[in-house]
Parts: sequence; C-alpha cells; structure tokens
Amino acid sequence: MTDLEMLSYVDHTQLKAFATWEDIEELCKEAVEYKTASVCIPPCYISRVHDQFPGLNICTVVGFPLGYSVSESKILETKKAIEDGASEVDMVVNISDVKNGDYGKVEKEIAELKKETGKNILKVIIEACYLTEEEKIAMCKAVTAAGADYIKTSTGFGTGGATLEDIDLFKKHIGPDVKIKAAGGVRTLEDLRAYIEAGCSRVGASAAVKLAAQNEKVTVGK
Repeated sequence: MTDLEMLSYVDHTQLKAFATWEDIEELCKEAVEYKTASVCIPPCYISRVHDQFPGLNICTVVGFPLGYSVSESKILETKKAIEDGASEVDMVVNISDVKNGDYGKVEKEIAELKKETGKNILKVIIEACYLTEEEKIAMCKAVTAAGADYIKTSTGFGTGGATLEDIDLFKKHIGPDVKIKAAGGVRTLEDLRAYIEAGCSRVGASAAVKLAAQNEKVTVGK
C-alpha cells in the first residue's frame, strides 16, 4: 500500500478549540484532493462544510473531549449533527461512569446514541489512557453490546493516545461487527502504516495528508 493509498483510512482531523473557517476549508480541500475517509471537524462547522463540499464525508464529535456531559445533552448533540449533515459521530463515553464500574450505564448511553445515528456510523471513544485493562475489556463488551460501529482509542486531548498494545487488546474482546479506530499521537506515516497493519479500519490524524503528499512529490521528482 502506498503512502497516498493509506489516506483512505484517515479521518482527516481538525479539532483545535481555535480552529478557524480557513483551517477547516483547507482541511476539506485536502480531504477531497487526497480522498481521505472523512474530515473530522467541530460540530459548529458541519452545516457550512456540508453546503460548501457536497459529497464530502463529515465526521464530528459528541461529548468531546471529556465525556462527562449528561446523556440527554449527547443525544441532542448527535441529533443536531446528523441533521446538519454529519454521517459519522465520534462520541466520548462518560469516563467517570467507567471508573465507577457502572458499565451498564455506559452501554445504555452508547445504545441511545446509536439509535440517533441510525444507519450512520457511531464511533465510541473510550480514552484508553485513563483505563485499566479490565476497564478497557469492559468497554469492548459495552461497545459491542450497544451496537456501535467502532471502538476508538482516544480523543487526542488526554494524557496519552493510541498504542498498538490497546489495538491488540481490542481485537481480542470486541465483537465481529465492531471496527477499530486509532487516534492520538499518530504523527508519522510509519505510525499510520503500523496501525493499519495492526487491524485499524480508521485512523484519526491531522498531519498524514501533508506527509503523504510531500513524500509523493519527492518520489515523483526522482
């Protein structure tokens, strides 16, 4: 797989608190040119991107980045995101509920958001850097039982990001219909390739497009 071909796995991401429209517009143009899986953008930009870039696959975030907003708020966020034109939602679980061992409550919330997304994709961010192995396994089971489409390692705003060890753990404990997204700390093309080869169907990254494009230009120039 070439560097550019790997971009079809990438959710091209811009989630900084100070992201301007110019930042988002550049992200979307790159996504169209390099055929990334999606753009992952703040909810406030969904409608504008949907209008200006018809056909572009839009991913957004819910309960982001801390996860502890109440379920009713997450449901409303999800409903609005879909109405505005998002086709993929990356939700953050209530990490406090996970740490309290209230896994049933977490599963119920995921199921409620999956009901809102319907045929659209729901990815569940468990923020693995804060969890024990037991808690990660419990989240694999909750994500599976709730009918979500993906389990996702990280927000990129926590104390740690994706690890290959977590990907291996997920593969052992998720159901056959659940895919894996790695995010947080995927900064090189070598990282991207490693996570794809490890079994990730998606990788959240902000720099992959520019790195792959630069490598392609160097190769073409030889």
